[in-house]
Amino acid sequence: MNPTIKARIESIRRGEVPEGYKRTKAGILPVDWEFNPLSQLAQKSKTKNREKRYTKILTNSANEGIISQTDYFDKQIANNDNIEGYYIVKNGEFVYNPRISVAAPCGPINCYHGEEIGVMSPLYTVFSIDMKEIQRDYIEQFFSSTSWHRYMKSVANYGVRSDRMNLSDEDFFLLPIPMPARVEQEKIAEILAGQDRVIALKEKLLAEKQKQKKYLMQQLLTGKKRLPGFSGEWDLVPLKNLLKERKTYSVKGKEYPHVTLSNEGIYPKTERYDREHLVKSENKEYKITYYGDICYNPANLKFGAICINNYGDAIFSPIYVTFEVCKNADLNFLGALMMSTDFINAVRKYEEGTVYERMAVKPEDMLLYKVKLPALTEQTAIAEILSTADKEIELLKKDSEQEKLKKKSLMQLLLTGIVRTKEGKYE
Repeated sequence: MNPTIKARIESIRRGEVPEGYKRTKAGILPVDWEFNPLSQLAQKSKTKNREKRYTKILTNSANEGIISQTDYFDKQIANNDNIEGYYIVKNGEFVYNPRISVAAPCGPINCYHGEEIGVMSPLYTVFSIDMKEIQRDYIEQFFSSTSWHRYMKSVANYGVRSDRMNLSDEDFFLLPIPMPARVEQEKIAEILAGQDRVIALKEKLLAEKQKQKKYLMQQLLTGKKRLPGFSGEWDLVPLKNLLKERKTYSVKGKEYPHVTLSNEGIYPKTERYDREHLVKSENKEYKITYYGDICYNPANLKFGAICINNYGDAIFSPIYVTFEVCKNADLNFLGALMMSTDFINAVRKYEEGTVYERMAVKPEDMLLYKVKLPALTEQTAIAEILSTADKEIELLKKDSEQEKLKKKSLMQLLLTGIVRTKEGKYE
């Protein structure tokens, strides 16, 4: 890093104002930058769909931006009979939900890029920006920055639920916007857009690799495609011959860490999602799971909540099921098979319950299901191929995350003027 930039960053971290900078309501900014409240740059929209002229109902997604409600949910949630009270949203207008989760990324505030005029719930705030004053790509990048998120959290009102907050329109439009000269706005936006393209490419490569692995699983785990050197018949074996349910328990606070289980695997129970303070009994027993077990959540199996315990020996809720894998099956082969969509859909025939969210597959029923199993040597060979694919996917995920962290760092430096742009270079 340029020594001058490094010294500037360290100075600002100490709360000092470096030469050529000033302290403002928007933070420490270059002396040639202005800052204005959003209210001087934006105009709130109050135009509603009175005659139901427009029927494209939109939603504001943190990851996908403003898109059709049908595309986002695979169905339309809102009733067309009520859309006369919805706000009209046009190309280039911004949308913000003032009632959001504390963890939600920066709002989100998104700009609508669709050509077809749409409508959005009156729960949203819709506004336009005066593009004569500020460059749209620049302000879009600012609205996804941590600077905006910090401001939002500092002025928000918190309700009964500590994970939810509300930002009034009055506070929202007081948001101070740092404003460099137009040419610098454009350069900043160009640099950040370039990093967005890098991230999109990494995400595309990751999605393609995940697609390839899914195809491999469909071919190799079913015997549709055989590996060289293997030709024997596959046996139809009930899971009860391969798995044994583990029913050992321990109270919390002994030698085992407390974990939880989701479709992302097993991971430590965080304070945010730990509701154990609601447990009345101090002697509640938790189920023990050991490294190498196959675990699942009976009620959330339909959502993919099944995995191999690669975390280690631990305790989790007694509602979860943990299986010990017998020696006549390869752990990674059987785990991949049971985590496949085909397997999950097949065993859901055992689901019981009257409410969809609580419909569950009992372990004793799952163990009745029969799977096609090759010889142990072929199981291991297949598992190794899938494991290689997993490692490639993990590397791509880390690569993508690194690029996202780089973007976050660039935003922090460029959108505050800590790093200036000049002729395509940083200074």
